[in-house]
Amino acid sequence: MTASDTHAAIDAVWRIESARLIAGVARITRDVGVAEELAQDALVAALEQWPASGIPRNPGAWLMTTAKRRAIDAIRRNQRFEQRQEALGRDFEERQAATAAAFDAVIESDAQAIDDDLLRLIFTACHPVLAREARVALTLRLLGGLTTPEIARAFLIPEATLAQRIVRAKRTLAAAGVPYEVPARDELGARLASVLEVIYLIFNEGYAATSGDDWMRPALCEEALRLGRVLAGLMPDEPEVHGLVALTEIQASRARARVGADGEAVLLLDQNRARWDQMLISRGLAALARAQALGGTHGPYALQAAIAACHARARTAADTDWAGILDLYDALGRVTPSPVVLLNRAVALSMAAGPAAGLEAVDALAAEPSLRAYHLLPSVRGDLLAKLGRLEEAQAEFVRAAALTQNERERALLLARADSAG
Repeated sequence: MTASDTHAAIDAVWRIESARLIAGVARITRDVGVAEELAQDALVAALEQWPASGIPRNPGAWLMTTAKRRAIDAIRRNQRFEQRQEALGRDFEERQAATAAAFDAVIESDAQAIDDDLLRLIFTACHPVLAREARVALTLRLLGGLTTPEIARAFLIPEATLAQRIVRAKRTLAAAGVPYEVPARDELGARLASVLEVIYLIFNEGYAATSGDDWMRPALCEEALRLGRVLAGLMPDEPEVHGLVALTEIQASRARARVGADGEAVLLLDQNRARWDQMLISRGLAALARAQALGGTHGPYALQAAIAACHARARTAADTDWAGILDLYDALGRVTPSPVVLLNRAVALSMAAGPAAGLEAVDALAAEPSLRAYHLLPSVRGDLLAKLGRLEEAQAEFVRAAALTQNERERALLLARADSAG
C-alpha cells in the first residue's frame, strides 16, 4: 500500500471513528475541547506510524488506545492535577487509581459503553450554558467528524462565523465546568430540541453529503440512526424522539436506490423503489405510529416523518399523495416556518397543482437572503422551467446550481440536466 493509500485509509477511519474517539477521551478529561485535541494527536500519531508499520487490524481501537493513554499522561503532568492531589490527599489518590483502572478497562469496552459515551457527549455539547446555534454546531463538529466548511453549509452561514462559534462554545464549556454526563430526567426536555436537531443534521450530512466525491456518507447515516434509537430508549415517552427516529429510518430506507451503479446521484422520483429497504420502512412507520399515539402528530419531526411516509407508501412515483404532502408542508410551515420548508412546499405544490404554480412559489423566495447560496433553489427552479418548456432558462438555472454545490456527484447530475435542457 502506498503512502497516499495509507493516508486515504486513515482519513476514512477518522471519519468513522472520530466521534467515538472524542467521546471516549472526554470521559477521561471531562473537557470536550481537550478531548478533541487528544483525538487529533492520535490521528497525527497514525499519520506518522501507519505508513511504515501498516494499518493495524483494528484501527479504531488503536486510535482509542493511543488517545486515552495520552489523556492519562496529560492528566498526570497537569500542574492543577498535582495541586489537587496534595490538597485532597489519600482520598484523591484512591480516586486517581480507580480512574486509571477504569481508563484501562474502557480501552476494551463494549459497544454499549461507546453508546453511553456518545450520548454523554451529545448532551454535554448541548448544555444550556451555550446558545442554541453553538450547541448544534459544536456537537456536529465533535460527533459527526465534520469539517467547519461542511457545518457552515448545513447552517447556510459564513465559514468564519461558524468557526468562531465552535471555538467560543468549547471555551464556554470549559470555563463553566460543564459535567460530562447525561442530565437528570427533569433536565432532559430543555436540551432535547438541540439534541434532535444535531442528530438529524448528522443524518442529513450522511444522506446528502455537502461536499466531496460521494453522494452519500453511509457511516454518518448509520451513526445518526443509532443515536436516535439510543435516545428513543432513553426517552420512550417523548413523541418527537420517535418522530425523528421515524423520519431517519424512512429516509435511510432509500439509501441503496439513491446511488447508481457508478456512484451517480439518483433523485427520488427516478429511484427504483424495489431497492428501498422494507425493514427500515416498517421500523419508521412503527416509530411514526408511536409518535402519533403519544400525541406528537404536529411535532416538526413527526410531520416530516409523515411526509416521508407518504413517499414510502406509494408503490410508484405516480401513486404519491401530493395533495396530502402539500397539507403536511402547510402544517410544518406553521410549526417551523423557514425558507427551506417553503421551497419544499413549492415542489409539492408543483406536483399537486402543476409546474406554473410551483414556479410562482419558488420565485417568491428569490430575494430570501439565506437561500442566495443554496444550490437547491436554482435546481428546483430549473426543473420547473424545464417542465414548462422554457429550456434555455432551465439550462442557466442548472448551471448556476452546479456552481453552488460542493458535492461532485451532485454537480455532475446538475450539469447533465443542463446539457439535456440545452
